[in-house]
Amino acid sequence: MHPTQPTRRDLLAAVAAGAFTPRLCATPLQTTRPVVSIVKIRNGDIDSAVEHAIELLGGMRAVAQGKERIMLKPNLMSPIPHATTKPAVIRTLARLMKAANKDVSIGEGSAAAAPFNVQGAETFRTTKKDLLNGLQQYVFDQLGYTELARSLRLPLVNLHTGDLVDVKVPGAFVFDKLTIHRSLVDTDLLCSVPMMKTHSLAAVTLGMKNLMGAYPGAVYQAVRGRVHDATAKVEPSGTAAAIVDMVRANKLGLVVVDGSTAMEGNGPSDGTLVPMETIVAGTNPLATDMVAASLMGFNASEIPTFTWANKAGLRPERLGEIEIRGESVESARRKFARPLILPWYLVRNFWATREI
Repeated sequence: MHPTQPTRRDLLAAVAAGAFTPRLCATPLQTTRPVVSIVKIRNGDIDSAVEHAIELLGGMRAVAQGKERIMLKPNLMSPIPHATTKPAVIRTLARLMKAANKDVSIGEGSAAAAPFNVQGAETFRTTKKDLLNGLQQYVFDQLGYTELARSLRLPLVNLHTGDLVDVKVPGAFVFDKLTIHRSLVDTDLLCSVPMMKTHSLAAVTLGMKNLMGAYPGAVYQAVRGRVHDATAKVEPSGTAAAIVDMVRANKLGLVVVDGSTAMEGNGPSDGTLVPMETIVAGTNPLATDMVAASLMGFNASEIPTFTWANKAGLRPERLGEIEIRGESVESARRKFARPLILPWYLVRNFWATREI
């Protein structure tokens, strides 16, 4: 065999990692079964679990093959540690990506924090850049991401403000043209790293829902009020169709779900914590979210984001179309308490009704 010719093992690892599968945002049809890994966290060792989850996909070099610039997108909706992605998960992913010689950054556009757009019990909409900049820096500081980025020598990107550009979304449900941070356009691979949670609008908040944080507040308001208002004209959740539009506008090619501590009931912030001790990972965002939702006890038909993703031509449609590695769904499943699901037209009457 010629020394430069890939081995059968190399080819299988690349296929497992999705290297020969079209990008989700560009070409929805998959040529192979998507692979999703499920790994239990043993003795609190999050680092080892995340690393093993990536190994089951073929390893970081295969997952990020041909990708030079990678952005990690945690879910940092607010400065509340128990409702956000643990820094340990991001740290391990960044370490693996840097070891594969990738240019790595961390980006987020958080929803709310006092005193910036929260005063007392009231949350406000805002497009003011000074408030958005202060909000984002405060959230990064409070959750330990400023120090994490400093220790890893990674840039932190505030997705709310800065260099914003317009991108077209062919066949969009809500926005034919989206305004997003230029860093998202320039990145080769977006890695969504959500905390496993229920959600009172979307039923669950996982890898795809996490991209609501990519809507810049300078255009769409800090709590994405303008996104919800526009989306509610298309479908009642005020979230699902807009999520799918944002997924298609980005190069979302890796989802790693932080299920170390999850949230059930009335998430995304007022639910009850659940010690799931699980990491879920995959290069197909829809497949990865479907597996994570199943671990939470949800059927795919209960999640509006999945329905709208299928309407956009994204696949899979059924759990049986996914190859699962590591733990079985049955062995890792826990039936979560359901959130009280309300349509946006009701929520907007009592939450984030005013702008500052």
